[in-house]
Amino acid sequence: MEGPELVWDGGRRSVLARGRRVAFGVAEGGVRACSGARGHACPVGAVVAARSTGARCEECARLDRAHSVAADTLADDPRPYHVYLAWFGPGMLKVGITAVERGPARLLEQGAVCFSWLGAGPLMAARRTEELLRAALAVPDRIPYAEKRAVRAALPESAADRAGEIAEVHARAVALAGWPESLERRPLDVVDHVDVFGLAGVPAAVGEVTALAAGGVVGGELLAAAGPDLHLSTGAGVVVLDTRLMTGWELVPAPDGGLTVPIREFRAAAGVQDGLF
Repeated sequence: MEGPELVWDGGRRSVLARGRRVAFGVAEGGVRACSGARGHACPVGAVVAARSTGARCEECARLDRAHSVAADTLADDPRPYHVYLAWFGPGMLKVGITAVERGPARLLEQGAVCFSWLGAGPLMAARRTEELLRAALAVPDRIPYAEKRAVRAALPESAADRAGEIAEVHARAVALAGWPESLERRPLDVVDHVDVFGLAGVPAAVGEVTALAAGGVVGGELLAAAGPDLHLSTGAGVVVLDTRLMTGWELVPAPDGGLTVPIREFRAAAGVQDGLF
């Protein structure tokens, strides 16, 4: 499969190849503009917070979620849906749903290290199955990005070890009573994204970018790209940039002059990043 890309306004794409130098600046005196909703520009040209990963004002965020499966506001969607199990690191496994026509795109967007389909069927049957796993097996439907980032440098080396928790929960899930009759169960088939993301041997990150700022510069060598996150080797060590923080800013070319945007440090314990200051 093809590797990750950045998609710019107008459709231009930048391939995120491992080892590539990433360098850009934020225009001096600029502000971060709302990205609008459902393909439409923000009607009031609102300014949004630099730390927001959604890059939308309150009204555009409401409009964007008005027809959202994730927000349970699109119950009559006729498309078939997959139920999946996704694994992000030891003890970090979640259940979710995605339209069958999207294939594994949702898993790549979330930075899932590996995943397996669990079943497929109508939207409400998929949603009920998701709720069944949450209630019966205590499998969450969300994993915070900060937790995902903190374990990427300490993943098991073998794909079999990375697949172990999914295999165990998949077996317990298909054995549960109460599955909707209209949902077809799928056999275990774990797909591993370590090579796609470039996570094999990735060094531990020292911190993450918390926001961009007017006049700020981001520069470094791309080591890995998992979901929205770029792991960049900089003069200050490996730093993670959530590319969702870039939306809404006027970005300009810049020499690879380091990192002059706010950073939050990771706290390391026993060789594993286990929290944030």
